[in-house]
Amino acid sequence: MKRTAPGVAAVMTALLLGVTGCGNDAGASTGTLQTPSATKGPAAARDKAAKNTLAGLVVLPRGYIADPRSTSGAFTATTFLGNWSADPALDRALLLNAGFVEGYRASRLSPDKKKRFTVQLFKAASPAKAKTLQQGFWSQDTHEKSFGVPNALSDARVQYDGGTGQSEAVAEVSFVVGSLVAELTIRQTGALGTDPRPDTALLKTLATQQKARLTTRSS
Repeated sequence: MKRTAPGVAAVMTALLLGVTGCGNDAGASTGTLQTPSATKGPAAARDKAAKNTLAGLVVLPRGYIADPRSTSGAFTATTFLGNWSADPALDRALLLNAGFVEGYRASRLSPDKKKRFTVQLFKAASPAKAKTLQQGFWSQDTHEKSFGVPNALSDARVQYDGGTGQSEAVAEVSFVVGSLVAELTIRQTGALGTDPRPDTALLKTLATQQKARLTTRSS
């Protein structure tokens, strides 16, 4: 998952559509997770389009707080290209080929503000197009080590963040449910010389819960 909000060293260039508002999250909680209400995101990240159907599908880690550095909410291809795309030309082509319908994004911080969790949902025109979109996104980045999330792509790595001059530990998961592509990422930075570790345990839990939510709703 290379596509991230500005200021975060993300190299990926695929058109991501995220999930959740950045206001207060109220809703049913499951295990260690919480589900956001369909709160509207900032004006920069929302369009005056038809009602987004993805807002109620996002699962967030319990206790995480709003992320002031990254807008959350529903967005269209145009909104994504203007706010989160590292390569608008490539991302535009991927979205067009997928028959992109709508997307939703949510970004949250751990209570100590050291970890940033992001979930993005993209709705394609069909399951086959969703699978192609997922592969197009994933192939844009260099991946180091899978951590075994069933029926999903996963990667854990530590890299240099040129934006902050720090080391960055990244754990990411991507999977497809029906015509939806879900991308989940946890990033944690640390001073050079330290050894930040990708939080694969939490991301495995979040991916399992998110996949279950999407599968239940789609069926």
